[in-house]
Amino acid sequence: MSKVIVIGTGTMGVGIAAGFLASGADIVILGRAAEKALACLDSIQSCAQSINPDWSNKNPKLVSGSIDEWQDWDEVDLVIETISERLELKQEIFTALDKRIPPHILIGSNSSGFPISDIAKGLSTAHRMFNTHYFMPAHIVPLVEIVAGKQSDLALAEKLCEFYRVHGKKPVLVKKDIPGFLANRIQHALMREALSLVEEGIATPDDIDTAVRYSFGFRYAAVGPMTQKEISGWEGMTLAAELIYPSLSNITAPPSCVTNLVKSGKTGIAKGAGFREWSTDEAAIVKQNYEKRLKAAFEVLQIAPD
Repeated sequence: MSKVIVIGTGTMGVGIAAGFLASGADIVILGRAAEKALACLDSIQSCAQSINPDWSNKNPKLVSGSIDEWQDWDEVDLVIETISERLELKQEIFTALDKRIPPHILIGSNSSGFPISDIAKGLSTAHRMFNTHYFMPAHIVPLVEIVAGKQSDLALAEKLCEFYRVHGKKPVLVKKDIPGFLANRIQHALMREALSLVEEGIATPDDIDTAVRYSFGFRYAAVGPMTQKEISGWEGMTLAAELIYPSLSNITAPPSCVTNLVKSGKTGIAKGAGFREWSTDEAAIVKQNYEKRLKAAFEVLQIAPD
């Protein structure tokens, strides 16, 4: 039986804990206050139920507690920090973990913005510390990026990847903690071009969504971009690239079409508006359909595992 400790009681902490719980691992969820951690246990169980209705048959334990008071590290395989994206807070947590947690236990941070080299800088056990970066919703999206910092032990990174595989996730090993790691770099390359097309009046946000979802995005549920080109052949791709690459956007900052939205508070569904207006009812339907489609895509990915 595996045992994972999740530090942080927000959306990501709940999702990460639920994913491990659904796979049969014992879970400890820790918060700044024991009451906050206790309050999220129902949400963790609900998320686990949504992806594996039979999770409780394995009888995994789910307990909560306070970060400052927790002392039980027996049989713990992994500790994951999921607190808010403030470097000084993460450094504070990792400094404490460096001293409190036995040195054989792996430690991860779900930070998407701060490299583990900075979070674990100067710590005596930085070799066992990694970015363990999830994507929302964490209990559904299979990918976890395991990012090695300057002091991280690559052998331990491989061990961590195998731990995630055993628990139903799809880990990728990023051997250098470059900005954006792996998936976000690829995602932002796409977003730079998409936003540039909107900025220049070439296409609408809706048409960009349609183009991606029903062409290469549709194919990517079956295979990734590298394998897809192995199937279709690299010759056509390289010939097209010679024509297309020189015209691609190379802007180094987000264009005004999106920065003006952010300045005006129109940051998306949560605020009721982004590139378009969102009613409360419509937003609820879109988010519900989004989760349904993710779960359907997850089922597709199980047809013939890689």
